[in-house]
Amino acid sequence: MTRRKNAARGTLPAGVPEIHEIEWTGGIVAALDWGGHGRPVVLLHPNGFCGGLYEPIATALAGRDARPVAIDLPGHGRSSSPPERAGLHFDAMADAVLAVLDALGIERAAAVGGSLGGGVAILADRARPHVWERLLLAEAVAFPPAAAGPGPGPNPMAEAARRRRRVFSDRPSMVAAYGRRAPLSELAPEALDAYVRWGTKEIADGVELRCDPEIEAAIFELSGTAAGAPDAWSHLADLTCPAAVVAGRSSFLPEVFEAQAERCDARFSIVEGGHFVLHEDTERGIELVRRYALEPEGVMP
Repeated sequence: MTRRKNAARGTLPAGVPEIHEIEWTGGIVAALDWGGHGRPVVLLHPNGFCGGLYEPIATALAGRDARPVAIDLPGHGRSSSPPERAGLHFDAMADAVLAVLDALGIERAAAVGGSLGGGVAILADRARPHVWERLLLAEAVAFPPAAAGPGPGPNPMAEAARRRRRVFSDRPSMVAAYGRRAPLSELAPEALDAYVRWGTKEIADGVELRCDPEIEAAIFELSGTAAGAPDAWSHLADLTCPAAVVAGRSSFLPEVFEAQAERCDARFSIVEGGHFVLHEDTERGIELVRRYALEPEGVMP
């Protein structure tokens, strides 16, 4: 079942996405649909974020170029948190993505996956071969077991997520706080603003993150297990679509991203910047999506 949270596409102002809420076995999975007459391009976000992070890119692409659809992965944005931890496994999140495509009548699409979203996109290809026409992996979480986790002991990224401040007095205060501290300070201003608008909800005391820090932490912990990055890594060699891999020059694992490209016979590109390569420079992000997801010649090895 699909529900609309705002007006149907034809009655919305330009640049405003239609919000869909789709029922699936894990609860509700939400998607932002900017419409357009071009080919569908599915946009999958990093851990802790939401589909609205892609708003600056999607707004530029919607129309004749593409029909951008940004999905809130389970536990993020407007999507509900799975009742069991297994619902955060990468393959379970891939099933949620496919449920959105089915509900929207999208049989095939280009796909863009950033960080967590990249690992999920890879496993969507395994679950439904040839669902992607082309795939852009932007620092995707798809690593061999030896590189996938911090090893024994506490997971520092999970611990940092659990310390994340969840409530602010208002959205401008949240933007100001995030803009002063890495890694969110690395986002382009318009990307940070989009994330804060779409990734929060109003409460009595101000605004609150839609993604519970405990969900973000749990995904960081799962990423190093067989249900996370190694599972995505295992399928890279069997991708059923042409792919491209892009990484930031100051990436935390540049050699692993190059190995990803070798494993799936993809073009590998390094750009200036860090982990959020699509969102640190919006014009560059738009160009990368156009070149590697929307133009067939852009992804040929």
